[in-house]
Amino acid sequence: MSSSFVPRRALPYLLVLPSILVLACLIIYPMAFALVNSFQLWNLQASPVPLGFVGLKNYQLVFQASPFTDALRNTLILSVLGTFIEFWLGMGIALLLNTQLRGMATARALLIMPVTVAPIVVGFLFRYMFYEGSGLIPWLLTAAGFPVPIQGILGSARTALAGIALADIWQWTPFFAIVLYAALLAVPDEILDAARVDGAGRWRMFTGITLPLISRTAVIVIMIRFMQLFNMFDLVLVLTRGGPGTASRTLSYNLYQEGLVNYNIGMAAAMTWLIVIIVTVLLNLYVAVAFRDWEW
Repeated sequence: MSSSFVPRRALPYLLVLPSILVLACLIIYPMAFALVNSFQLWNLQASPVPLGFVGLKNYQLVFQASPFTDALRNTLILSVLGTFIEFWLGMGIALLLNTQLRGMATARALLIMPVTVAPIVVGFLFRYMFYEGSGLIPWLLTAAGFPVPIQGILGSARTALAGIALADIWQWTPFFAIVLYAALLAVPDEILDAARVDGAGRWRMFTGITLPLISRTAVIVIMIRFMQLFNMFDLVLVLTRGGPGTASRTLSYNLYQEGLVNYNIGMAAAMTWLIVIIVTVLLNLYVAVAFRDWEW
């Protein structure tokens, strides 16, 4: 398109217009659809169309007729602890990869493999490994002297959520390791050499130099992974289906249960917007704290 036919000031807007239209179709319209129908009485088992305006009734039912608070608690536990454990395990692996030990090139190549596996496949893999009779994980725990619940790890309300977290940690810790390893490679050697000359130890170099220099990468990757964990669905569906009871039910699985199993579209729409509000508040708090010292 020639600039002679388009005003210079309008050209940037025309260039981003296709992206805006795609976002409108994929994000804005579904969210608007959910917002409108969150105030409607609409259950597909009763009618293919909304039956009328009910105000905030669907939002009340989210807390009264579904285990929303249990799902929120489980989701927060899984997201916060999962992100914390994956980050520090990934950091340890990244520091190890950054050494000059033999075989690190092969280790880096193998490290990416868990991330490439579909979560559904990971779920089935760990489901077999969690079998109480012949599974590898119960056998290892028993051999190490740790008690395994009679119902099995996934069958006990005390350990089901931990079982899901273990599968996710196995798959996504390499993601942290690879990203943090790339950040470590960008740390200038001159700064580290100067710190060694000044007599700084490894711990002091890590906390005073390395960690601050890779903090921007760490902050962003933590935020991305937290959002992914907050929306976890695949592993819950395959491993526990939210059970036993509601011990491992997450917000995403709760939404699936209400919308695609019970066909309560109005209530599922209200639940969707509650999740959007919760995530928005949490991310804004995180950004306000983690980004406060950044210079743009």
